[in-house]
Amino acid sequence: MKLTQDIQRMLNALAHANAGENLTRQQKDRALSGSAVPVSQPAPSTPVAAGPQIGLYLGSELPADVMQYVIQTCGRLRHGLRVLTFRSANEAEALLAPHREALAAAGIRMELSLLAGEPPSALVHALRKRPDVAFLICNEAGYLGRSLLTGSMRRDAIPVPVVLVATADAVTRTSTSSVAPGAASRAA
Repeated sequence: MKLTQDIQRMLNALAHANAGENLTRQQKDRALSGSAVPVSQPAPSTPVAAGPQIGLYLGSELPADVMQYVIQTCGRLRHGLRVLTFRSANEAEALLAPHREALAAAGIRMELSLLAGEPPSALVHALRKRPDVAFLICNEAGYLGRSLLTGSMRRDAIPVPVVLVATADAVTRTSTSSVAPGAASRAA
C-alpha cells in the first residue's frame, strides 16, 4: 500500500472518530457507509448524552465545606452535578442558591432530581435509573451519612460508591473529643 493511501485511510478514520461518541447505532452505520448524515455533529433529533455526573445527596442543610468539595471534584473530573433530594424544589433551590455563582464559574452543569417515597429505597432506585452517576457525595453529619456510619443502612444497598464529607467543625469536634481529658494541657 502506498504512503498516500495510508495517510488517506488515517484521515478518514479521524474524520469518523466522533461517530462512536455521539451518534446512535443507525447514524453510525449511515456515517460509515457514506450516507448524508454529517459525522461532525449528531442528528438534531438525537439528544447528546450529558456525560458522567457526580451525585450530591441534599438533606436539610448544605455546609460550605461539602459544596466546596463537590465543586472541586466536579471540576477536576469534568463531571456534571446531579443533586438528589427529598426536599421540595423551593427548599432545594434555597440551599443551592449561595453556591450557584461558584458552580457557574467552574462551568459545572447541575441537574436537580426530586425524590419521593421511602428515603433509602427511593434514593437507591433513583441511582439505579441513572447509570451516568459515577458516585454519590453526602454530608457525613446528615441523615444518609449517619445512616451509613451507624449501620442502619447497608453500604452495599447503594449501587454507587459513597463519599462522606465531614465539615471542618465536625473534624475539630472529633479530634478534640478523642483526646483524653487533661492531655491537651499536658501537651501544651
